Amino acid sequence: MPNHIHVLWSYPDASYDVEGAFLSFTAHAFKKYIKKHAPQILDNYESTQSDRAYQFWERRSRTIETKSRDIVVQKLNYIHDNPLQEQWCLADLPERYHYSSARYYEQLPQPFPFLRHYVEYS
Repeated sequence: MPNHIHVLWSYPDASYDVEGAFLSFTAHAFKKYIKKHAPQILDNYESTQSDRAYQFWERRSRTIETKSRDIVVQKLNYIHDNPLQEQWCLADLPERYHYSSARYYEQLPQPFPFLRHYVEYS
């Protein structure tokens, strides 16, 4: 999707704020990249919050805890079907969207070696 991402992840250490670390790390990476490659658009991300100069992520992203395998499958299907939606039209099949894990689940060659099957974590 051109304006957002979906991530389904698992992390064993509940005392560590993985989501916060991800948002912070990627925001710094975005800022660095934009400063180097497109500094003219950096102003679009100026924050009105006193604790930061720029805002790349929504203040309250939609995090959903997946407490059962059924919910994981439901969310995974939603993620795989999202690029096919009329407002995006990014692919005609889930596995044809480059950034989708659908290729992995269809056992097709894919560019993301870090992916693991959800049954390994549930």
